[in-house]
Amino acid sequence: MNYKNIFLLILSLFFCSVVIFSAQFNTTLAATTTAATTTESNSTVVKLSNPLGTNSVPTLIGRIIDAILGIVGSLALVMFIYGGFTWMTASGNEQSVTKGKNILMWAAVGLAVIFLSYALVKFVIKAIGA
Repeated sequence: MNYKNIFLLILSLFFCSVVIFSAQFNTTLAATTTAATTTESNSTVVKLSNPLGTNSVPTLIGRIIDAILGIVGSLALVMFIYGGFTWMTASGNEQSVTKGKNILMWAAVGLAVIFLSYALVKFVIKAIGA
């Protein structure tokens, strides 16, 4: 499998997850949107609920950071799979074995950074009272 096919596979998985997430968001948005119309002197009032689900900016920022960290965590999983695949298909080639081990090692380091940043973000969000 060459790098172009691997890149296309990762890209298609990313876009599939985006489509699934957006479909879920649109369903939730449609369920929470209420349209109440009243007729008073030829005027129509439409009331929509807040689609963000919060009026607090720190909570919104926390949700965005959680989503980003979730995507980065998924990328770490993909790197673990790619590193294992590279190592297992090395066929005794020492350079490919080293490459696979390095990918796995740096994916583990990246995952540790992701966990630490997640903990730090949660701590800061709770500290500012969101």
